Amino acid sequence: MPTPSELREADGPEVRDIVIVEIGPYCVAPETAVREVIAQIQRNSDGLALVVDAERRLLATVTDGDIRRAILAGVDLQGPVGKLPEGRPQKGYGKPITARQGTNAVHLLQLMGEHAIRHVPLMDADHRLVAVASLRRFVNGRDLPLRAVIMAGGLGTRLRPLTDSLPKPMLPVGGRPLLQRTVEQLRDTGIRNIHITTHYKADKITTHFGDGGFYDTRVQYSFEDQPLGTAGALKRMEVFEDEPLLVINGDVLTTVDYRAMLDYHREHRAQLTMGVRRYAIKVPYGVIECEGPDVRELREKPEVGFFVNAGVYLVEPKVCRNVPDGERFDMTDLIDLLIARGDRVVSFPIHEYWLDIGQIEDYERAQEDAYAGKL
Repeated sequence: MPTPSELREADGPEVRDIVIVEIGPYCVAPETAVREVIAQIQRNSDGLALVVDAERRLLATVTDGDIRRAILAGVDLQGPVGKLPEGRPQKGYGKPITARQGTNAVHLLQLMGEHAIRHVPLMDADHRLVAVASLRRFVNGRDLPLRAVIMAGGLGTRLRPLTDSLPKPMLPVGGRPLLQRTVEQLRDTGIRNIHITTHYKADKITTHFGDGGFYDTRVQYSFEDQPLGTAGALKRMEVFEDEPLLVINGDVLTTVDYRAMLDYHREHRAQLTMGVRRYAIKVPYGVIECEGPDVRELREKPEVGFFVNAGVYLVEPKVCRNVPDGERFDMTDLIDLLIARGDRVVSFPIHEYWLDIGQIEDYERAQEDAYAGKL
């Protein structure tokens, strides 16, 4: 979570922004699977779940950040959320900050500021959960201190013949261009300043979006005579010292929570936060673990998991100075440079919908998912 000063400076919460909400959308039982808790958090759009017993006694709070750290730690998502705190060293996990029912809004706001939180569970005289005080302005309706850069200049050669007449980001997904879905998602999250880098059939993009006014956004463009890679255009961006850049590959279809990503980025004080996605490979053979000539273990057709680059990044403004001007430079090059220099690069696991539309079968799956209501 952001520090109290960041919470105040970035968003300026006021007493009027405190709302009291019912507990239904937040509560889960200790035996609820972590995967179901993820779905619960996505449904309430507040980045929070409350673990309660049958008597409504609060056992633990689970935030969106807790879930993402658990994914990185390899926690079994089918396991019960009640086991999630075990073996987890994160400070404060499972120790909720609460207040008595009837606490005034001024004190609640102070409590949130002191502990850099956005929700306070409210308890009755018998220490049972009765409601949640929420800093609701952080969910909808306010602009985020972010600018987005969408890399939309690729040739889309693996999607031919679909891309013979359209750039890949303009391919329709469920009746709307992929790039339009991304722009609308950014707008709905509170990100209205959007920069689109173009190269292949750039006019198809500029004609569709214009200055962005129709979509209640401000859209600017960078045309590249020669593709500069996924980071090359950052050198030319107008940089504001207090505004990180959200960089998105134009062929990524996702419902990731960008507010949660910004919180995570601030919490870890990262120079660059990289969205990652867990990818599993089923080995079709029995795998043998040997120590010298001795067989120690036989695992029949195991599943091996990795975290892969999801094509979504948060970049601190000063990082852009490391990008060479006018040369091809990818985000992977920038990440390698930062790691070698000792700057902090962190991974942000995406548990929301995510799909890289790189091949025909990916595009077909995106169409199916769109019409099935998964987006």
